[in-house]
Amino acid sequence: MPGRFLAVCVMLLLATQATALTIYKYTDANGVVTYTDKAAAGAQVFVFRDRMVERIQQQVKLETKKHDAGETLLVRNDLYAPVEIELRLEQLQNAGGVPDKPIRWVLPPRSKIRLATLAPLDPAQPMHYKPRLRTALGDPRLLPKDYDYPLPWRGGPFKLTQGANGKYSHFTPKGRYAIDIAMPEGTPILAARAGMVVSIENHQSGRGNNPSGNYVRILHDDGTMGVYLHLMRGSVTAQVGQRAELGSLIARSGNTGNSTGAHLHFVVQRNVGLALESIPFDFNQPVGSLPNFAVVGQ
Repeated sequence: MPGRFLAVCVMLLLATQATALTIYKYTDANGVVTYTDKAAAGAQVFVFRDRMVERIQQQVKLETKKHDAGETLLVRNDLYAPVEIELRLEQLQNAGGVPDKPIRWVLPPRSKIRLATLAPLDPAQPMHYKPRLRTALGDPRLLPKDYDYPLPWRGGPFKLTQGANGKYSHFTPKGRYAIDIAMPEGTPILAARAGMVVSIENHQSGRGNNPSGNYVRILHDDGTMGVYLHLMRGSVTAQVGQRAELGSLIARSGNTGNSTGAHLHFVVQRNVGLALESIPFDFNQPVGSLPNFAVVGQ
């Protein structure tokens, strides 16, 4: 199957159509799975979902503190990264102290702030409102600094199977500038830039529920984030809340999540304003060359 996967990727990368191609998946009588852009009897459309299940809502929480004067709304950020939030109050009934505009703020890591205090306009009547909280990792006020990334693995040389703006799956805002590198499962994956480990997944087997499979997200000092996807189950050594140093082992490559062959999906993202988007980046050497990390024996 990896051979077929690489062939499909090469075909897609050479395509000149501006829109995303339709990919079909079918299984023959021998149980062999094939991915192709040609419709075949019994084939199903393969849907790529470019999203990461990081459970941010469970770690950025809106809290309500009731008191004699009314209610105070607070938001708590339990992440080891800044978070941009927007709070809207809707379906208002008998509520005073409501801000004229949605409240937007950037919470530092591991912090809590008061957003608003509401009080009933008529104390004899109940107060009603519906809060809507939007969140996005990172501080959009920070600007990326020039940085050439070392190849984030040990071994090789390996081949690029899908680059930026690839028609197979790299066509959405979160993954437009991502790259896929085919490599044997278990290849050591190294931090290509130092930073704080803010989110990981280490327990997914096979396709699972998360399209990204097992992953590591590292927040860099300039607010950008390096994300390493489809990692081997149980291989993630990076720990949330700890700093990953340049060249340190963080995991091993795998074939988990929305993946059709063992490879590393690497992307650099930043918060562009209540939304994470991938941004262009450069490696400091060709993908098909021997990594610097391997040369120095890291």
